Amino acid sequence: MRPMQRLAAFILDLCFTAYIAAILLRIVIPEMIFGEPPPPMIGAEYFTVIFASLTNAIIGQAVNASLGISFITGRLPEGKLRSAQATQGLIALVLTIWAGWIVTEISPIELFSGEGVKGAGRIFGALFTPEFDIVGEALSAMMETVFTAFMATIISVPIAFVVSFAAARNVMAISPVGKAIYVVLRGLLNIMRSMEPIIWAIIFSVWVGIGPFAGMLALVVHTIASLSKQYSEQIEDVNNGPIEAISATGANRLQVLWFAIVPQCLIPFLSFTIYRWDINVRMATIIGIVGGGGIGYLLTQYQGLSRYHEVGTLIIIITLVVWILDVISARVRAALR
Repeated sequence: MRPMQRLAAFILDLCFTAYIAAILLRIVIPEMIFGEPPPPMIGAEYFTVIFASLTNAIIGQAVNASLGISFITGRLPEGKLRSAQATQGLIALVLTIWAGWIVTEISPIELFSGEGVKGAGRIFGALFTPEFDIVGEALSAMMETVFTAFMATIISVPIAFVVSFAAARNVMAISPVGKAIYVVLRGLLNIMRSMEPIIWAIIFSVWVGIGPFAGMLALVVHTIASLSKQYSEQIEDVNNGPIEAISATGANRLQVLWFAIVPQCLIPFLSFTIYRWDINVRMATIIGIVGGGGIGYLLTQYQGLSRYHEVGTLIIIITLVVWILDVISARVRAALR
């Protein structure tokens, strides 16, 4: 292994062991002994985590069979060392599930308690007896939601189309500058995509005010990041034959992109775009809850007032519209194949 790879593997081993030690010290053991989360970490606990992390990382590196090395190289050790790694992985999985159960406070007793079931029955009873006097208001809000998703998709597609070529390795890896642009752009797109539309909606509702414009901007940012990733991965998977053939004619770089790559990607691009439009309709409903306008905002108002009959009406309309658009988009995607 190269020195940088070994360093990366060592850091991964440190992080893995620190994660396991932290779960044990901060979640599993305190819950078993005290039944509640412990106070903030003290010096001894920090020392224990650091000591355990360093010990495991050094031993793993010494025998050349650490999890970090396997992750970096993509190869598993043989014999007993492979069994040891499998055991570590199993321990990590079990502790993660255990910690998740504790942190999320899962309680089947509360889920099936008589009082809880009775309360849920009242809510579902109201949901299934909708109040149709608000149908006009609900349809108007639903139209706002649909157009928010539509405009976000329309605005995002041309931007994502251009960005995707700069985010494709086979297009940008022809020069050091291109590689640098590729790395920076991929990192930026990952950051944009890692923040869910509901987070972007909160940001834009503060920036431009509560309403459909904030919701549309939130969907635009997330859609550009998602489509750029899908488009760029499709570009990276194209057949090199047409590229080599057109390059042999003396075509410049832009002509190669347009006549060799774009025709191979056009149908998948259209399919991705239609599917994204379908997703945006659903997302537009959710981001309305945090100020993105549309029927989600209306749903929040009625839910806050505990007017569940009206909430039932809104849920019926949302379900019908999403179902209709889902059927339409599925038929269009099928026709494009």
